[in-house]
Amino acid sequence: MMVVRMLSVRYPDWPVVAAGAAAELPVAVLAAGQVVAATRAARELGVRPGLRRREAQARCPGIALEPDDPSRCARVFEPLVVAVESVIPGVEVRGPGECVVPIRGAARYFGGEEAAVDEVRRALAAAWPAADRLAGPAGAGSPRALPSCGLGVADGPFAAGIAARTDVVVPPAGTAAFLAPLPIDLLDDGGLVDLLRRLGLVTLGGFAALPVADVAARFGPAGSWAHSLARGVDPRLAVARERPVDLGVVTTFDPPADRAEQGAFAARRLAEQAHDLLRAHGLACTGVQIEADTGNGENHVRTWRHDGPLSAAAITDRVRWQLDGWLAGSADPCAGSVTAGAGVARPTAGLVRLRVEPVGLLPADGRQLGLWGEPGAGAGRIARALTRVQGLLGPDAVLTAVPVGGRDPADRIRLVPWGEPRTGTGLDRPWPGVLPAPAPTLVHRPPLAASVLDAEGEPVGVSARCALTAPPVRLAIGPGAPMAVTGWTGPWPVDERWWEADARRRARFQLGVEEGQAYLLAVASGRWWVEASYD
Repeated sequence: MMVVRMLSVRYPDWPVVAAGAAAELPVAVLAAGQVVAATRAARELGVRPGLRRREAQARCPGIALEPDDPSRCARVFEPLVVAVESVIPGVEVRGPGECVVPIRGAARYFGGEEAAVDEVRRALAAAWPAADRLAGPAGAGSPRALPSCGLGVADGPFAAGIAARTDVVVPPAGTAAFLAPLPIDLLDDGGLVDLLRRLGLVTLGGFAALPVADVAARFGPAGSWAHSLARGVDPRLAVARERPVDLGVVTTFDPPADRAEQGAFAARRLAEQAHDLLRAHGLACTGVQIEADTGNGENHVRTWRHDGPLSAAAITDRVRWQLDGWLAGSADPCAGSVTAGAGVARPTAGLVRLRVEPVGLLPADGRQLGLWGEPGAGAGRIARALTRVQGLLGPDAVLTAVPVGGRDPADRIRLVPWGEPRTGTGLDRPWPGVLPAPAPTLVHRPPLAASVLDAEGEPVGVSARCALTAPPVRLAIGPGAPMAVTGWTGPWPVDERWWEADARRRARFQLGVEEGQAYLLAVASGRWWVEASYD
């Protein structure tokens, strides 16, 4: 089984270090009423992790007790983690004041593991003043000396963490011998440790000497894993932390910009900078967030999205169009801030700050252009024109029809702003009572009043059991002349929202007339309506 050489960095009692406590002062950090860390001075007076508050105060009446603050521990530890990353990349933070990193590559680069450890130690010493300034006010407030720090190297993160406690570099293939005399309590499994002690196994070496198959049969998967650690076989790799990439670019205006022409040059520069950052990280974007601050403290934000990767020119256009829309918008001093989806309000003062941030990130896989030009160039020009209109008049100024789920033809189409993702259409679920294909070519909003007559000239009706009172013979739409019916089908009953006061109960018909047209009609409460027409 492949085991990776690991370097572990460990600061003992990191919570009190992060709290700003000096080592010569008795200070302890409490979590849930128990001591979790104590300074060297407090330990000399008998204060140990695990003691209750009263017992710690009884052993050291003058002790200062600080509450545990995990966010403070992480904040103060961050400069030191960055220092380790500056020497060896791929650091994994395992807990307050402790991290591990693979050392094989660094050992080759620096000429050995000892040399790599020395480089990390120097980087930590240089970064300590920055970390100390972030610490809490538990100490005297003056700069503190370097805290105790252990660096250990061994096979796997478990053994490396133990080696860091004694600040040693375990030679390759010597991890099992290094762990053998150590107490079994180092295994992070209280129930298993208690059971092994009752069985007379008090060292890691004694536990490691047991046959692998017998351990698996007696202690199960958890015991097998602990047995592997005791034998120095720890195949875990360091999971390097993912640091968020800030792709935003900012510029300022002095004097403030109150015309679109002043922001045009800044738009191109910011777009090129943002595109260069994306390319450096192997990314592309499908949208861009534009944020502007005015001299009166107003904040305007708008997000532009596209159905494909944006080029530097496309980002430039969207920033320029948005500035044109803001600076030429309606003069409304009470409009406040403008966000995506709101109307456009002209700022009450010039722009002093402009920020552009790519959003909708995806890998930059590239795109092969056509042999005889860009495919869909005409559609691209149309999209650019519509997008610019939105920048000037707002996103709701340009709408496009999207098919959605529903029973009525009028409910099957929804208008959404151009460029928005078409989600939540309801087409992925069945709609009982939906009108069968083919769909009508013209939907009447509102529906047209109509009359359906039988051979005697009497109105045709539908009974409660959805039975016709007589076959339809003539159809009259509004004040128009009656038309002879040549064919019909129906009725199809539709009973919607029957449990509410606004319930709708009606029956649908399809009628063909002598003129060659066809209509979709509905009858409700004895009245006929033309809902749609067919060509």
